[in-house]
Amino acid sequence: MSLSNRLSEYIAAAFTGIWIQSHEHPEALTEIAGLCRDRQWALASWDIDRGLLVAGQLAPGTNDPLAAIRSLSGMAGPGENASSLLVLPNFHRFLSSAEIVQAMAHQIQHGKISRTFIVVLSPLVRIPVELDKHFVLLEHALPDRMQIEQIARGIATQEGDLPAEDRELDRLLDAAAGLTRFEAEGAFSLSLARHGTLVPQTVWELKEGMLRKSGLLTLHRGSETFADLGGLASIKSFCARVLAGRNPNARPRGILLLSPPGCGKSAFAKALGKETGRPTLVLDIGTLMGSLVGITEERTRQALRIADAMSPCVLFIDELEKALSGAASGSSGDSGVSSRLLGTLLSWLSDHLSDVFVVATANDISRLPPELARAERFDGVFFLDLPSSAEKQTIWPIHRLRFGIDPADKTPDDRDWTGAEIAACCRLAALLDVPLKEAAKNIVPVAVTASESVEKLRTWAAGRCLDASRPGVYTRGAAAPAPRRIGSSSAN
Repeated sequence: MSLSNRLSEYIAAAFTGIWIQSHEHPEALTEIAGLCRDRQWALASWDIDRGLLVAGQLAPGTNDPLAAIRSLSGMAGPGENASSLLVLPNFHRFLSSAEIVQAMAHQIQHGKISRTFIVVLSPLVRIPVELDKHFVLLEHALPDRMQIEQIARGIATQEGDLPAEDRELDRLLDAAAGLTRFEAEGAFSLSLARHGTLVPQTVWELKEGMLRKSGLLTLHRGSETFADLGGLASIKSFCARVLAGRNPNARPRGILLLSPPGCGKSAFAKALGKETGRPTLVLDIGTLMGSLVGITEERTRQALRIADAMSPCVLFIDELEKALSGAASGSSGDSGVSSRLLGTLLSWLSDHLSDVFVVATANDISRLPPELARAERFDGVFFLDLPSSAEKQTIWPIHRLRFGIDPADKTPDDRDWTGAEIAACCRLAALLDVPLKEAAKNIVPVAVTASESVEKLRTWAAGRCLDASRPGVYTRGAAAPAPRRIGSSSAN
């Protein structure tokens, strides 16, 4: 439903305080003006630069925001259906004033009788507590796929400016998903100036900058594929089939990955996007935390809105337990921030309709709240154990080739090693210019240094998680032998 249609419903219901979260004020104002013109409603707008604009005419000496609010009373028209709107772009900047807050409260209450409406346009939702119950919130959605295609066709004025094949056009529109109209126009124009045609690469360049500005998400555009990741055959097959599905009634949700550190959770998440042709967004939960009340929830909602707008994509949330441990323990030490963040995330995981495939990882299941892993939040909860001997035989050649290690160089004793430790051994061998067995003397496996934690995680996962390497549920019988403890003998 368009902004003008939703706004019309709220005005008909006499919500006299309306807060519209929008990053595209000119487009929002155009929609509101068109609605007022069609319904023959009076329209005024105010900003600090121009002052009060009534019926397209500038009212002199109206740079005072307080005067602008009070002017709405004089705009009330005759008749039951007569309505008057005062639109205030970026007015959240003025709501630290007690006089302005009080004037808005009085005007919104009086508007029920006079049919006058205050409409705030703002990229943020920062409503003072005194006005919180006076405003209803609307969201001005970013342009959809059809609107982005219209923008692209408007920029591509000559034949050949647009990709000739439908598949290439789809890639271009996927790249532009999540951009504002202004950003999309700029990206397409830059592409024309640089390449003489519209190409996704330029759009992705602009999108990376947009994500960096938000400070909430980053875009991973690496070259990793499943071929660069040894083992994990079961989870590779599962995700490939889920994301290749074409049933419109079954939407993929995502997976939760549990394992000791270094077993390939992050590498898998980054390779999945490249393997399936989706951009991978990385969400750092730590960046969502704010010291002020409500900031964490707002940042979380904003990050998830960006992910929704950029679908289809993979959303990678690493080490989820570090942010949600307070919610799992019931601790009030963080003033309930973890619980509120969890509530926002759980609601989105269950309800979002966008094609966002979530890959969340954790190293310590005891610090995760149990409701996170229930059915219909994720398509599967997988346990990634230490790689088996057969999997290690596929991992070693990958890193030998990556670091230029002689194939004849003998492999060291790799009992209890993770894939990350195999990679570290190859890197150190290349860095120190020593054989692999010599480099291995610098490796202390996490399965040895944290053997108790590894065993605890394996015990919990048995019968509860899917096996990332073999079809079916993870069982201890299929796992690697119990890890050695520090001080046990090993041959190098």
